[in-house]
Amino acid sequence: MTSSSSQSPDAAKPPARDPWDLPDVSGLVVGVLGGTGDQGRGLAYRLARAGQKVIVGSRAAERAEAAAAELGHGVAGAANADCARRSDVVILAVPWEGHAKTLRSLADDLAGKIVVDCVNPLGFDKKGAYAITPEEGSAAEQAAALLPDSRVTAAFHHLSAVLLQDPAVESIDTDVMVLGESRADTDVVQALAGRVTGMRGVYAGRLRNAHQVESLVANLISVNRRYKAHAGLRVTDV
Repeated sequence: MTSSSSQSPDAAKPPARDPWDLPDVSGLVVGVLGGTGDQGRGLAYRLARAGQKVIVGSRAAERAEAAAAELGHGVAGAANADCARRSDVVILAVPWEGHAKTLRSLADDLAGKIVVDCVNPLGFDKKGAYAITPEEGSAAEQAAALLPDSRVTAAFHHLSAVLLQDPAVESIDTDVMVLGESRADTDVVQALAGRVTGMRGVYAGRLRNAHQVESLVANLISVNRRYKAHAGLRVTDV
């Protein structure tokens, strides 16, 4: 009789999980803070067009409701705090200059939520766009520091607001780099990205790696200006 101690150490290991085995997120409510800006409107439009229930948030409920009416596809509008409370997943698409202030004001409303930070800390001068390094390391890490009771992830940085908002564009052919500390949370965000036609969410590491992802937007802006394009990213061999 063979004792268990003599078995191969790999014998008891469960089979490796398929990284593309992602959850069904079709029933989740997605809030978009900064939903009246170009990036927020574009993300709200694409997710709602894919069948997701979406609420756009703004500091003024009236502005959010007006934006929601323009977007259609069942999008609702609400003041930021109400949007955060009513949503399961909240995408943060506010300008970098208002990032910290917005998060401090909504910390209680965002408690327990998956927060997806897509803010890019950038500066602009005569030479073009350049990356800014926040004290915490990245916008996503700043969000994690300011929202200790939320589940902060980072994603949706490299998308063209022009393409997102254009109803004539059927497919957003790009990959979305998704970062976070919890696989369960990054799986949810990857699955949300995959709801948009042409889009794919790809896990890209923990939040400590978010600065590189945020900074790359400065390079994409340079690409767009030189080639008069709306550049995105594709990750090969995965």
